[in-house]
Amino acid sequence: MTSNALTVDVEQLLKSASVPALPQSAVTLLRLSQDPDVGPAEFAVPVESDPGLASQVLKFVNSAYFGFSREISSVRQAITLVGIRTIRNFALWSAVFSLMPNPRCGPFELRNMWQDSLRRAIFGREVARRLGGCDADEVFAAALLQDLAIPILAKEYSAQYAELLEKREGGHVRLSQLERELFGVDHAEVGARIAAHWKLPESTSRLIARHVAAEEVTAQANQMKQEAAVALSALLPAARDEAWVELPQMLECFGRLLPLEDLPGLLQQTDQVFEELAPLLQISKPAQSLCDIWQQSQG
Repeated sequence: MTSNALTVDVEQLLKSASVPALPQSAVTLLRLSQDPDVGPAEFAVPVESDPGLASQVLKFVNSAYFGFSREISSVRQAITLVGIRTIRNFALWSAVFSLMPNPRCGPFELRNMWQDSLRRAIFGREVARRLGGCDADEVFAAALLQDLAIPILAKEYSAQYAELLEKREGGHVRLSQLERELFGVDHAEVGARIAAHWKLPESTSRLIARHVAAEEVTAQANQMKQEAAVALSALLPAARDEAWVELPQMLECFGRLLPLEDLPGLLQQTDQVFEELAPLLQISKPAQSLCDIWQQSQG
């Protein structure tokens, strides 16, 4: 920690208005999703009691992403077809999306963060599926939320965070490293604490906390497959960066888990799924696709 480092009081941050509470419908769905005895009928009740969420769920399930041949007209049927965990993740994303502040903080743009988050969630889930033996839905949720602390820190410490983002130099220095030097903690640790504060599953908090430790967790991938999948997703290029600075680290860590020749196809699949999901989640398209960035890196 540098001599001019600040001390971020995470507990005070959690108690302040900077960390908003999750909507009651999301809290209820999270609780119910952890009960193995709860089925689609019980899970549908809190969704149906929130007309806005029910409409979003039906639009989501009827999208090209799932490709059902007929229209799904009831929430209960939607949950039966795609599963409780999928609907839980969608409801959680919708809740967090609506809660996050959009601070005026140097080069930070919330829309870029959402673009990054969705691409990382899709990529992480596919890595988890290919690895096998781990919960791909849990990876999707954690990868989606891995940066949730960034806008909160940027709002609470706007001047200092703006300077930190400038020092990041387009990805040449890891954000988490700069945060630890300035604040004594990084957004991964703060995000994990926020997830615990919201009473998300302990596994989600753990995955968020470890997403900046790609080298460590991929070296222990047999015991830490989910952590490795989320951490690999964090090595994707950020939407606002001009170059894929962390590509060498991605290649090294990815190669510990899967054949390197799988990476281009996985990037293409991520781009395709992003195109299908982004409009439903009101996320704009990045300036460059992952495939575009990959091709540039090979030139």
